[in-house]
Amino acid sequence: MNIVVIIADQLRRDHLGFAGRVPVRTPHIDALASGGHNFNRAYAANPVCMPNRATIMTGRWPSAHGVRTNGIPLDPDSDTFARALRRSGWRTSAVGKLHFQPMGYEYEDYQLDEIRANTPELWDAAVADRFGEGFVSWEDYTRHADGDVSMPTDYYGFDDVALVCGHGDRVSGNYVKWARERGFDPMTQAGRKRAFSEFSGWNHVYESATPAALHPTTFVAEESSNRLGEFAADGKPFLLFVSFPDPHHPFAPPGEYFHRHDPADMPLPLSFHDSHDASPDHIREIISRRGVPDVDPMMLWSPTEEQYRHALAAELGSIEFIDDSVGHILGTVDRLGIADETLIVFTSDHGDLFGDHGLILKHFTHYEGVIQVPLIISGAGVGRGSHDDLVSSADIAPTLLDLAQAPPLCRAQGRSLRPIMEENGAPWREAILIEEDQPFGIGTLEGPVRIRTVVTRDLRLTRIVGSRCTELFDLGLDPGEQVNIADSPEAAELLSRATTLMLDELMSVADESVVPFHAA
Repeated sequence: MNIVVIIADQLRRDHLGFAGRVPVRTPHIDALASGGHNFNRAYAANPVCMPNRATIMTGRWPSAHGVRTNGIPLDPDSDTFARALRRSGWRTSAVGKLHFQPMGYEYEDYQLDEIRANTPELWDAAVADRFGEGFVSWEDYTRHADGDVSMPTDYYGFDDVALVCGHGDRVSGNYVKWARERGFDPMTQAGRKRAFSEFSGWNHVYESATPAALHPTTFVAEESSNRLGEFAADGKPFLLFVSFPDPHHPFAPPGEYFHRHDPADMPLPLSFHDSHDASPDHIREIISRRGVPDVDPMMLWSPTEEQYRHALAAELGSIEFIDDSVGHILGTVDRLGIADETLIVFTSDHGDLFGDHGLILKHFTHYEGVIQVPLIISGAGVGRGSHDDLVSSADIAPTLLDLAQAPPLCRAQGRSLRPIMEENGAPWREAILIEEDQPFGIGTLEGPVRIRTVVTRDLRLTRIVGSRCTELFDLGLDPGEQVNIADSPEAAELLSRATTLMLDELMSVADESVVPFHAA
């Protein structure tokens, strides 16, 4: 069996056409969902880039694999599903944004500084002891600005890597050399300052000056297709890991995609004007500053209706660009005659609040939009089905190795989804755990911050350690998560049941092989 894993960055599940929530056209991804297994309740183990990408690779929760927050590199010797397949004879290749190591953005440097200052034992265990005090990330944006850095020949199990570092249209990595060979220099001709047009309400929404044919999204599609051709000619089983840096903000697609959607036509989420009567103080504080983005461009904030509509219109353009590129990759698989023996997986690293509850982006809250991800498994004769079972990003690695009949990862904590796909009636999990650790705080919420959430079929319980913050939502009666009943006497029994489930889940993923990240 060949395996193609396709990941989008910061894509929530219901921003795809088959979900029907927003006016987006994704026929190629929709076809994967209808022709394969669509997991309707898939959740990120951590709704932040680096921690959950490491979870996808290792099948372990962030508290176990050690990448608890952005800025901490994944142990270079980690046992990943790519390494397991490589050991078993698969050729392995990765194209696009990996983010297994920091990309050198200011916010990641700040996070590392906070970790070094506040939890030096974590710094020693996660960085210094593994990489040395002079650690320089293999995925550092500046390191790859000339586009000609050769990656290690076994990078977390990948034989070769065609790298994209960053978000939006001005990214570095191997993409730079590719674009320059075609007469375009993204370092001097792309980015917000060279944009053809820009939304004045938020500088993360603009029309890229990069032609679609020379955009990072096209680079990922073309390099992936080239590798598929090489693999098909070679005849050995292969793993191709395809990772698009979009639709993560900045929302900056080329003109033909930027102008596809009229902001005036963008629907508001039902919870956009949530009263937040019983929300945590730091969320209420953010809502009180509606229309003012956080000084940290990666951080949660509250947009106006106009800001939200312009961001959504641009994001949907980026998603449709990705869908066209997914179609290009799937077309290559068909053209090469390898569709019957090639498994296709589509997912994302985490979601985005995108207007839900009057918020956008991520961090410090676990509303459904940010913790839920698309997960589709299709092709290679695995059949089809629509499943409402609770599944995690940690289940991806065990599932791939099980379907490929390769030896399992001995320390994986996730479970193979094969019993669900085969509908054999085996008991499945009652609850699922989501983690988030941040070395800093936001507003009135002081750092370091540790958040734990447990989700079941009918409830969500979230606790922020060391604070009085508890959220409990009865998803059966309140699927929009607008009535926090944690302090309601009538919900005492539900809170007790949820707390017991959270304790069980925490115990199930406890692993003493990494230094704990202690919250205040």
